[in-house]
Amino acid sequence: MLEIKFGDYLPERFHGDPEAIRDLPRVRVALVGTGLWGREHARAFSSNPYTDLVAICGRDPDRAAKRAGEFGAAAYTDLDEMLGKEKPDLVSLCLGNLDHFAPTLRVLDAGFPALVEKPFVFELDQAEKLLEKARERGLFFAINFNHRYAEPFLRARNLIETGELGDIVFASWRFGGNHDYQFEHPHCNLIETQCHGIDMLLHLVGEIESVAAEMTDMTDKGGFGTVVLALRFRGGAVGDLVGSYDSSYAYPGAHRCEVNGTRGRLVVDDTVRRLTFNRIDDPEARVWQSTYFDDEARFFAGTHDRHVADLIRCFRLGRPPPIPAARGQEVLRVAHAAIQSFETGKRVRVDDVS
Repeated sequence: MLEIKFGDYLPERFHGDPEAIRDLPRVRVALVGTGLWGREHARAFSSNPYTDLVAICGRDPDRAAKRAGEFGAAAYTDLDEMLGKEKPDLVSLCLGNLDHFAPTLRVLDAGFPALVEKPFVFELDQAEKLLEKARERGLFFAINFNHRYAEPFLRARNLIETGELGDIVFASWRFGGNHDYQFEHPHCNLIETQCHGIDMLLHLVGEIESVAAEMTDMTDKGGFGTVVLALRFRGGAVGDLVGSYDSSYAYPGAHRCEVNGTRGRLVVDDTVRRLTFNRIDDPEARVWQSTYFDDEARFFAGTHDRHVADLIRCFRLGRPPPIPAARGQEVLRVAHAAIQSFETGKRVRVDDVS
């Protein structure tokens, strides 16, 4: 099967002006993690024209060797050894959901810039320790909320910023799929998957002031498979988030995001599939959907390539990351406010969660 290397032909809006970045040094990247999405990190960095994937570190020697061999990188099973020998410019960490904290802290403590995969961590004190370490060392520290780079969401953000929607009144996020094995954490769905929805609502609408939550564990997976959040934004808008691991990715409309303003409404279907915009009281809609040659725009993995390209552009130019790791802490605080709301039966202010 032909493998598409999105990074080979991403639009220059993600890589940057070739003349401005041509003579800047390439970025030597080391990857920690050999899982399924870790392979996406390896693919994205190996296909980016401005990076060299120099090393891959994993716990299992055979898996590390196999993955490193696939991408022409050196294989390691010891993180400290890899950092000491390779001295990468940037470390990308893509590990199990509950395994982010200790390796990330080691990378930052050793003085290496980093990209961490979502979820940031599960506990707020861990998030603060990582951010404090990065501040202490003055490090470039990013997180991967790649949904932002889907073409419909790039265009949605532009509609909002240019005033096409007017003042936002309400926003809605729904995302549901399968998770047919036991949860590794009771709030795995909320923190690990719906973090994308929380980030996107923050990105499109603004700060979330308070949360009221309902959750159910009726499918007996060892955690809350379906969550519903009622949100109030600091700017006055309201919103909701429905996230489920008790549904199916095979269902039409597995993902839907709606933002409604005083002048119009936008709807994003299935992240990369379609954006529909209506002006108020106008029955005719404006629609974006990928065309025949928009290959990198219609594949979900392409959103990761776009983020990597933008991240590398910022890194080479000495700029802050396009999505700072601090956003991971902000998203986690909203999730913890939801957990506290569910446990107490009360609406919880995000600023009161620590």
